[in-house]
Amino acid sequence: MINGERATQFLQTLVQINSVNPPANELVVAHKIAEHCTRYGLEVDIQMIDDARANIIVKLLSHAKEKKASLLFSGHLDTVPVGDLPWDFEPFSAEIIDGKMYGRGTTDMKGGVAALLEAMIILKEKKIPLKGDLLFLGTAGEEVDCIGAKQAIETDIVKNAGAIIIAEPSSGEIFCAHKGVLWLEIETFGKTAHGSMPQNGINAITHMHKVISVLQNYSFRTVEEHPLLGRPTLVISTIKGGVTTNVIPDYCAIRIDIRSTPLLSHQEIVEDIKEIIGEIRKTDHDFHAKIHVIHDLNSIDYSGSQALLAQLKAVKNELSNVTLLEKGVNYYTDGSVFSTATNAPIIIYGPGNENLAHQPNEHIEMNAFFDAIEFYSVFAERYLT
Repeated sequence: MINGERATQFLQTLVQINSVNPPANELVVAHKIAEHCTRYGLEVDIQMIDDARANIIVKLLSHAKEKKASLLFSGHLDTVPVGDLPWDFEPFSAEIIDGKMYGRGTTDMKGGVAALLEAMIILKEKKIPLKGDLLFLGTAGEEVDCIGAKQAIETDIVKNAGAIIIAEPSSGEIFCAHKGVLWLEIETFGKTAHGSMPQNGINAITHMHKVISVLQNYSFRTVEEHPLLGRPTLVISTIKGGVTTNVIPDYCAIRIDIRSTPLLSHQEIVEDIKEIIGEIRKTDHDFHAKIHVIHDLNSIDYSGSQALLAQLKAVKNELSNVTLLEKGVNYYTDGSVFSTATNAPIIIYGPGNENLAHQPNEHIEMNAFFDAIEFYSVFAERYLT
């Protein structure tokens, strides 16, 4: 049975901790989780990344003689910044109004983290003998570089999992696929000169304009639409260059956000853009540019894991009388990193609304939060017994 007051207070405690990344300071969140979970008899292990950053593992261990593979719950402990747009509520207040808790991280994804842990506490209190371990991995840094997930795959917690459930916001839907991400930085280099004498300089911004013009019409080699993820996308998301109005800029840089599908090779994309730069160079010998890979995570697709998906859908139908179809989502998760270390299916199911993630007035519906707790606890019990 769900202890609504306990779960609500725990979520409020997590939201009231500022874990904006950077600098994140996930260690504070990890300590609060450890304090809460040990109070209710769960084992915890904090894995340090540096002085202020950490992963946390929470364990509900099986005492079966012959264990089945573990079920791994996972969620990240950091959040994105509050942003420049005004909020109607203090972003770390965790204030509840009209059945909604407001605050940075409520939906992405401290709501999911708190729901997973409350489900583990419920199973601990029920004293049901499990045939496999139920584990939780709280990771550092998912919002920036997945540093926590990258450290976690060096241990057995991911490698030995039979299935992984990530509580990223999904509005109570089952996401069995998500896009990959490739972030690139392109730099152009010129020669500075006085603004009144442009003939003495080489304008790096003008050179970058040539790159941008070609990228706007770039076609991916694979244009076939993925059944769950659609088509890949390319967005030029940042640009910087220039010193002041009367100086010819000798440097310009852009960053590109590419979201890929399993049908697409990241290496091919990088090769294509290098070729674009090379073609520009052929027509302009003053043109000089470099490309750097900033972030590179593969897409995932576990739509073939029909046995696990059937179990998940059966629990959802039983609890909510809703028949779900497996879907895909455009964002990426720690699942991209986990997938490099295990063949276990990775499924996303969370109480938050993905459309509210990273937004001002981010919030979570408390009823959805409680429903997720019930879903996780019932599914884990069925899976491990």
